[in-house]
Amino acid sequence: MSKKDKENTIESEQVEATQNETVEVEEQTVEEKLQEEVKQEKDKFLRLFAEFENYKRRTSKERIELFATASEGVMKTLLPVLDDFERALSHIEDDKEAEELRKGVLLIYQKLVSTLEKEGLKPMDVEKGEAFDADKHEAITQIPAPTDELKGKIIDVVEKGYVLGEKIIRFPKVVIGQ
Repeated sequence: MSKKDKENTIESEQVEATQNETVEVEEQTVEEKLQEEVKQEKDKFLRLFAEFENYKRRTSKERIELFATASEGVMKTLLPVLDDFERALSHIEDDKEAEELRKGVLLIYQKLVSTLEKEGLKPMDVEKGEAFDADKHEAITQIPAPTDELKGKIIDVVEKGYVLGEKIIRFPKVVIGQ
């Protein structure tokens, strides 16, 4: 073999080796690209799955709240009737001649209260002398406090407040001392 042939052979071997390396590099980059795409798709899937789980949890919570307070509108319309019963009972107590009427009204009142309690309605307990809380009470007026210790505290409850489940549907109307 001549020197020129040897050089051509060496050059062709070098070109072939370079081409093989290029093919290997291309194969690695294709493999790396595919791995990157798989990683991205897996990330998308995990995010979508987490978002779906959050959606399920949120809608479930909203549904439970809806069922718990579904009767809120009906309850609000019945509260004035409940107040009227309480007023009637307080006025009938003074009249001794209407004892039978008082018993009948009291029976109907107790039945209404027990039915509403079964549906989750509860009266709020507000005591005279209790500290005023704007988140739980509605102040309708302020009057001079009879004593210094009643300043900023509840002096009188004008209208009862009610809670349906955990939600206040009517705030108690109170008079506070200043």
